[in-house]
Amino acid sequence: MKHGIDPAISTALVTDAALTEKPGLHLSASLTIALKAIRTNAVRSFLTMLGIIIGIGAAIVSVSISQGAGQQLQEQIQSFGTHVLQVRPGSSFFGGRSRGAGTARPLTDRDVQALGQMNDVIEAVSGRVSAQVTLVNAGSNWPTSVSGVGPDFARIENRDITAGRNFSPAEVRAGDKVAIIGTTIVDELFGGGDPIGAKIRIDRTPVTVIGVLAEEGASSWGQDQDDTVWMPLETVRTRIARTADSVPDDAGRVYIKVWDHLDVLDVQSEIENVLRVRRNIQPGADDDFALINFAEFIRARNQTESLLGFLLAAFSATSLIVGGIGIMNIMLVSVTERTREIGLRRAVGARQRDVLTQFLVEATVLGLLGGILGMAFGMGATYLAAGLGDFPVLISPWTLAGAVAIAIFIAVFFGYYPARRASRLDPIEALRYE
Repeated sequence: MKHGIDPAISTALVTDAALTEKPGLHLSASLTIALKAIRTNAVRSFLTMLGIIIGIGAAIVSVSISQGAGQQLQEQIQSFGTHVLQVRPGSSFFGGRSRGAGTARPLTDRDVQALGQMNDVIEAVSGRVSAQVTLVNAGSNWPTSVSGVGPDFARIENRDITAGRNFSPAEVRAGDKVAIIGTTIVDELFGGGDPIGAKIRIDRTPVTVIGVLAEEGASSWGQDQDDTVWMPLETVRTRIARTADSVPDDAGRVYIKVWDHLDVLDVQSEIENVLRVRRNIQPGADDDFALINFAEFIRARNQTESLLGFLLAAFSATSLIVGGIGIMNIMLVSVTERTREIGLRRAVGARQRDVLTQFLVEATVLGLLGGILGMAFGMGATYLAAGLGDFPVLISPWTLAGAVAIAIFIAVFFGYYPARRASRLDPIEALRYE
């Protein structure tokens, strides 16, 4: 053991002598002693905080990924609509082998009309047939997708038309060569100018622009929602996407918007029953169509992110407990090493609560520093995970503040026993300790 008085001990002795006259100095003096003790054993202090740093960092990563996935889920549900369903043809079989999704007999205009008559539960319904095309205007061209839709499709998609107008029912029935375009196409083909009434060519079909969709930006998948063209379903079906094996009244995929005040799952069952009857599916037989609830689909898609967040949370909790045990062990060692210091402090007038407070302050400082370093580590790891794994993340100030508070709580909780043990040392025995 070293001879002489350590500077931290000297400071403590002077402080304890002053406490009888100025008790208000107690916390600030304990903080000064704690900082000197931590600085004196900087490497050991850092190793003590390492478990806290890793645990807090992992907690921030897990919570940020979970919150980011939750925010993405809400954005996706809002973009699709919580009350929007999609019906598509199911799979067919040939020679005992599946031909894959969408190969069963198609949905038709008559199916759309039958669903449209369910106006007590369905607000809007529309078929949708899509094709990849090239748009041409003067010397500009642009590859994009065109969708043949009904007049209610804008209501289903919850999109406004900011310039021009929507299709009329007559234009839809006649298959007129008219189009509504997104703002990306306005920029690419018209340089941001007014396209209403202009003629463009879609592949080899001349088309008149009658409307412009409100700007939406990128979807949560990164897809440009403004890079699109809408045309009457009959027009796309007969002039753009027609092939030798096309079905004359093929409605493609059918989009359905349920009234907001109704339960989607209940309406979904009604739609399934109507389609089974229309398509002559016998009781007990499998459906030859697939009905997709977008909200349920998106929730299933985000289960992986939720599971990852749970695993990271379990890891972070384990790390925090290990870090707390590390703080307790190191503080017990510190109490043993500083037994003589504790005896000297008690001899010059320090009370049990003064010693208890000193060691609790040291534990609090270790927790605070560990929390701050863990916060920095967690933020860096979160952004790294977002970049490498393409995870949606959301770092909330409340998450960061909560992480630091947890670090302090863990440090104080596990530091209480060593502090209590130090405060109860017998002064005479402590002074005799070598």
